[in-house]
Amino acid sequence: MNSPLKNDLYIRALLRQPTERTPIWVMRQAGRYLPEYRQIRTEAGSFMNLCTNPELACEVTMQPLRRFPLDAAILFSDILTIPDAMGLGLYFAEGEGPKFNKVINSIADIKQLKRPDPSVSLAYVMDAVALIHKTLNGDVPLIGFSGSPWTLATYMVEGGSSKTFSKIKNMIYSEPHTAHLLLDKLADAVIDYLNAQIESGAQAVQIFDTWGGVLAPDMFKEFSLHYLEKIVAGLHRSYNGSTIPVVLFCKACNSHLEAVADTGCDGLGVDWTITLSEARARVGDRVALQGNLDPVIMLTNPETIETQVKATLASFGKGHGHVFNLGHGITPEVDPLHMTILTEGVRQHSPAWHID
Repeated sequence: MNSPLKNDLYIRALLRQPTERTPIWVMRQAGRYLPEYRQIRTEAGSFMNLCTNPELACEVTMQPLRRFPLDAAILFSDILTIPDAMGLGLYFAEGEGPKFNKVINSIADIKQLKRPDPSVSLAYVMDAVALIHKTLNGDVPLIGFSGSPWTLATYMVEGGSSKTFSKIKNMIYSEPHTAHLLLDKLADAVIDYLNAQIESGAQAVQIFDTWGGVLAPDMFKEFSLHYLEKIVAGLHRSYNGSTIPVVLFCKACNSHLEAVADTGCDGLGVDWTITLSEARARVGDRVALQGNLDPVIMLTNPETIETQVKATLASFGKGHGHVFNLGHGITPEVDPLHMTILTEGVRQHSPAWHID
């Protein structure tokens, strides 16, 4: 299944092997800041139509690679495909973000959730992965991904996005056994989902714990970290002769860096609220680091972007094991020219940090 990689910098960096420069990809690199994405999104009629059509998902995945010298592609999909496949009915309300036709309100609701078969209810994702893998033809690796159990659970219990997370937090404090039942089911589903992506052609996987940072420290360990550990332990770490790196990205989780690094993952995504130098000092050589330019910098100007690229590279310092990325997703208002400045800046200025 795996095509030999012509550019394996991203894989080598995650495995903390020597690289001649720092690889770069950007979270949400296929998205609304690109006019060609906006055009195809309009033609598709809805975001879900775009996600569930393998040919369109492949086209959108490839769009940024045609413009920018990126070192990895990431599957175009959504983190909420698993709850949708469990029968909750995902849809996107204009201006309101994701919503579900059914919301988890009780332990009875959780017991009724079905464990998705990725080859059936998520076959459109696997078809997209296989098509993207074939289209890439080994030019760069393909990243598969999933939301973390905790992050998925927040949407399923809240019914969509939330500012307070009051319903899911009430559950973990007053009915912890109910929350654990839900999270355990989700962890099993994520393992199945990511392994199926790997079997379909993904050459690395990333787990997004977008809302781990809203939890108190002990709650994070019990209701998020525990399930991240379970997933990492259950994933294919080698497939078809290739090592499959695993990256964990926990937004606003700086107080847990060491614990997340100890899950057994290969890479640790960090947001912009910590310097790479501090993160590196704390986790040592246990994991590679991914990040962590503040996404707002992409709205400034070419001079500022280049200055901040240099500062981010300097913060990580000499040596290997750094994947350049933003500290979160690129925003829709960004001028595509600024992505050119970013990617070319990393290519120009990073080799000096890899000379022994």
